[in-house]
Amino acid sequence: MPRKVLGFLLQVSCNKLALLLLLCSLSLHAQEPPYFVTYSDALEEPGNLEISYKGISAAPTNTNAFNSATLELEYGLKAWWTTEVYLSGQSTQNDSTVFTGFRWENRFRPLMRNYFINPVLYVEFEDINGADRSFLEVVNHDSIADLYPANAEARAETEQALELKLILSSNTHGWNISENFIAEKPLNYSNPWEFGYALGVSRPFTLKAGSKSCVFCRENFVSGLELYGGLGTTQSFGLNGTSSYLGPIIQFNVPKGPSIGFEPSFGLNGNSVGMLWRFKVSYEVDQIFSHFRRNSH
Repeated sequence: MPRKVLGFLLQVSCNKLALLLLLCSLSLHAQEPPYFVTYSDALEEPGNLEISYKGISAAPTNTNAFNSATLELEYGLKAWWTTEVYLSGQSTQNDSTVFTGFRWENRFRPLMRNYFINPVLYVEFEDINGADRSFLEVVNHDSIADLYPANAEARAETEQALELKLILSSNTHGWNISENFIAEKPLNYSNPWEFGYALGVSRPFTLKAGSKSCVFCRENFVSGLELYGGLGTTQSFGLNGTSSYLGPIIQFNVPKGPSIGFEPSFGLNGNSVGMLWRFKVSYEVDQIFSHFRRNSH
């Protein structure tokens, strides 16, 4: 019962959630990179908490449409260490609403100075089931066929896995260019290592702030492009039989408020879902524990 309740709560509609977060924006500050799948070298400021909602809507061919929701809590432990917890669920049309699992992620920056290429190491433990529709990454030979089983059948298949990423990121003339290589190993059965990739490029509309403050100024908008997909396994490495997606990104950073992002991801081959409509809202709370200390006094 608790998993069903949590799954239902995670399926709050994007419009209602956005309205709720906008009402809270007076006391929160947004800081969210534009990418949905790709990671850059940006880590959370120590002591800050970022709260994010990522939603996906899709109507795959020959199966039911679905809405997926992921709640993310990201906290800056150190200047070189960011940790994050994900809770995911989904609702499938003509089927059911289910909780699909959790992830615990840690990102480490070994070099604190900025270089032409900045590496970040990523380690994640995930405990999810086969009904997961979050598309936080694509690995192995993940394909549209994975969406065909009913939720009751898919959620019976559980997976605990260790996921590693090598994140490389460059920042020049306002541009960010990031490359991710993904390696994932299921822990609860003897499957081979699974691989995937994600590439992203982004830039603000303008690098110069206007002389007058405004909400819809060009400096508050960021655009980008993201390419991601699977790379097979140790037994069959490569693009053959994998799925890939390409998506343009637009993000609006509301001054002293939330970041709101949108991305339509286009499937690039017959193994991919035709279209993934991605949406996110995120906030950053500065020095979260200092707020509790002040309130206690």
